[in-house]
Amino acid sequence: MMTPPAPDWRAILRPGSHLFLGGGAACPLALVEAMLREEKRFSDLELMHGRILGPTPWTEARYRDNLRVNAFFPSGPGTDSPEGTYEDYTPAHTSDIPALFAEAIIRVNVVLLMVSPPDDYGYCSLGPCVDLTPAAMRSARLVVAQINPKCPRTSAFVHISQLHYAIEAETELPELPAPEVTAEFEKIGGYCAQLINDGDTVQLGTGPEAFALARVLRDHRQLGIHSETFGDALMDLFRRGVVDNSRKSLLPGRAIASSVLGSQGLYSFLDGNPHIDLRSADFTSNPITIARNENMVAVSSALSVDLSGQVVIDSLHGHTRRGLGSQVDFARGAGMSRGGRAIVAMPSTGVDAEGKRYSRIVAELPAGAGVGLNRADVYYIVTEHGVASLRGSTVQERVLELIQVAHPDFRAELIESARARHLVPVYVQLPPPHEEAAEAIQIRKIRLRDGRDYILRPLNPSDDRRLQEFFYSHTEETIIRRYGFTVTRMSRERAFELVGVDQNRDLALAVIELHGPRQIIHAVGRYYLDRGGKSAEMAFVVGEQKRRLGMTRQLLERMIEIASSRGLDHLWAQVDRGNTPMLALFRKFEIREKPGDDAGTIRVELPLKADRTGKTGKNGARSFLGFTGLKKKR
Repeated sequence: MMTPPAPDWRAILRPGSHLFLGGGAACPLALVEAMLREEKRFSDLELMHGRILGPTPWTEARYRDNLRVNAFFPSGPGTDSPEGTYEDYTPAHTSDIPALFAEAIIRVNVVLLMVSPPDDYGYCSLGPCVDLTPAAMRSARLVVAQINPKCPRTSAFVHISQLHYAIEAETELPELPAPEVTAEFEKIGGYCAQLINDGDTVQLGTGPEAFALARVLRDHRQLGIHSETFGDALMDLFRRGVVDNSRKSLLPGRAIASSVLGSQGLYSFLDGNPHIDLRSADFTSNPITIARNENMVAVSSALSVDLSGQVVIDSLHGHTRRGLGSQVDFARGAGMSRGGRAIVAMPSTGVDAEGKRYSRIVAELPAGAGVGLNRADVYYIVTEHGVASLRGSTVQERVLELIQVAHPDFRAELIESARARHLVPVYVQLPPPHEEAAEAIQIRKIRLRDGRDYILRPLNPSDDRRLQEFFYSHTEETIIRRYGFTVTRMSRERAFELVGVDQNRDLALAVIELHGPRQIIHAVGRYYLDRGGKSAEMAFVVGEQKRRLGMTRQLLERMIEIASSRGLDHLWAQVDRGNTPMLALFRKFEIREKPGDDAGTIRVELPLKADRTGKTGKNGARSFLGFTGLKKKR
């Protein structure tokens, strides 16, 4: 087997050449350093690359006169350099870059890459980063390799005869440190997990939101992986058996990715692993390929979002922070997938260069903001304050959804800006922020007697339309019995009054079924605090089609948990004597029964054991969920 000769830099570095550099953890740093020592041979070269781990010496100012850097995913210090930009940036979807190479819109003359030593058949592995390299090689006249014994063997190969030049240099692969997962990101992960079901195929990045989500997903089962990047968070789920790829509709049994970024332990895990299938970007990141995975869930991050749902990915105020990558590819692929979902997860605030906190959810995007995902691409926006459901929502509904997941310190400013732009009706007023909401995940997934999963959460101001639909789903008998009088109309303004309540005083909970991004209210439970502040009246309504599934019990138990944590002495309700199911439920608790306001009712009082410590309940959620009563009584 013939070993390729050492690089002839005179032949490689022809004036005006376009060089592609293998990226990720497979950047051939020793090869690049050898090239940079030939600085005197440089003349109008262009060096292109995707995301790079480790040092980027080619971005140093000393090379700028004869070496132009063009990054598809900026990673060097030059992008925001005070001396000016000397790392240029090509905004392009990862799935489109191979076509740009093939059509010579972006020219590639030379490929610099890292490979493993050849096997007995002469095949070298491309290691932890396949990505754009195969497409670049198809267009290049020369392929120059660093053969690295430390490079793990993966599922993508190049025969040694395809290498025109090579050096052997053993170097450690650069690591991507695990990010700090703060309490803020833990809540973001918890909310995202509520949107992912057993058997889904997921795409995760390598940021703190991905690590936080992976921790919560440890209780899920039979997840599949189709992701641009495979990182330590996914390795952990794989080793725990959470990821087994058994229910994937595309390539079941295999985790699909384009690159691997993470720790040395991850690279060892990758070496020779037959379950991890690394493929080129024109396959992995192709939205049509992604859509072939049923129940595809793409989770990504963002820099900022405006109140209509436009998502800023790569730049703010004219400064490029990162590349587009495959984020749009996966969002659109997930959107085309049967049962798929596109989720954008981000903290509600950031901190600028002067240390001042700002809202990432804004009324209007600033000049220089790079919108990557348009307002029709995203299903959900998730922050530490909850989940905003956007798909199929009107502008008014989007405004309310996004404001409720913005940081409380900025909500008043956002609603005023929305009102000034005539995006919301004049009657829309935001209730005070939940005091307990800052400390807890406000959503619980529950499974009821019909075997289906539902969500138990507070009613929010953005639920006005959903509550209106819930009301119109009732029969006349239900309206008379539950509302106490015949009501023929539930206006949008009245519905907003019922959902826009002070959750710190009163309480309003709902049991909701998710149909994709659509949320359907099936039951509502409320209490209103009495004048003395030590007791509250309860009320419950369940839709006719969902009775006898245990919804009222779930609402009541959660209500007891919350009322106890708030120090209430007891809850009470007026129950019709003929409402035997409701009386039977109450009698499972330690209640006191008294004559009601009339001969046809019983007053039920439920004593509480006050818990003023605010202990957490099941699943680590603090004892709180807010909602309002159906009839206000004071």
